[in-house]
Amino acid sequence: MREGSVVALCARQELLLALRSRWTQIFAVAFAALALAVAASGYVLSGGYGVQDFARTAASLVQLVLLLVPLTSLVIGVLALAPERGAAELLFSQPVRRRSILLGKLLGLFEALAAAQAMGFGLAGAVVFWQSGGEGVGGFLLLVLGSAALTAVFLGIAALVSAGTTGRRRTRALAIALVIWLVAVVLFDVTALGAASLLPSGIASRLLCVAVLVNPVDAVRTGALLGAEGTTAFGAASLAFFRFTGGSAGAVLLLCASVAFWIALPPILAVRRLQRSDI
Repeated sequence: MREGSVVALCARQELLLALRSRWTQIFAVAFAALALAVAASGYVLSGGYGVQDFARTAASLVQLVLLLVPLTSLVIGVLALAPERGAAELLFSQPVRRRSILLGKLLGLFEALAAAQAMGFGLAGAVVFWQSGGEGVGGFLLLVLGSAALTAVFLGIAALVSAGTTGRRRTRALAIALVIWLVAVVLFDVTALGAASLLPSGIASRLLCVAVLVNPVDAVRTGALLGAEGTTAFGAASLAFFRFTGGSAGAVLLLCASVAFWIALPPILAVRRLQRSDI
């Protein structure tokens, strides 16, 4: 059987399992409910009524995406990719490459989580379009793309953490995944800002720009907010970032390169680790 066929078969099987999983179903419902709530919360909090337009909705949804999508991808990824010992032995004893199995399972999980997110974004987008029209839809679609990219990044990291892990070691892999989420989403920014506060303004500005490009969470946040709000998203910091990257075209290229790097690297390392594992 060709490797592409094996990947597709494993992806289809994993997609069906993920869609039947309560974790995926809970995530889909929760994400849809929160997206709808966020779409309406801006005007309510400011004393108005109705639903925000696409640009404001995208800007409001960014933090929800950055917190929830990496966490869900890591947890569901580790639970799916670190099976019980008997199931793992049966799976990897098949006459196919371990690489094909892992990549297929990753693809299936990505499809399931992307479908869950699409339901939430779709419901929120339909309500926003009905209430406020289509102005700013480009920034909203950019956030949808960024959410899918974060899903791919953190599923790859989940694969790296859980590759070759079975049975009781799955608990340790899950704990490591939660630490990674905490560092990437919370502690990285706090550390970067703390270090920048101790440095001269010029060096601090360059440090923060590099931090944005190093961390995929920050890269998606910056790209989504710049796409939704333009240079007003970060004020003077937006102009400093454009100067550092050589203009808007350079910023787009570097942000995309950063995300693409994080999408590609963890699965490659996960495949190598899995091939060396004794299962």
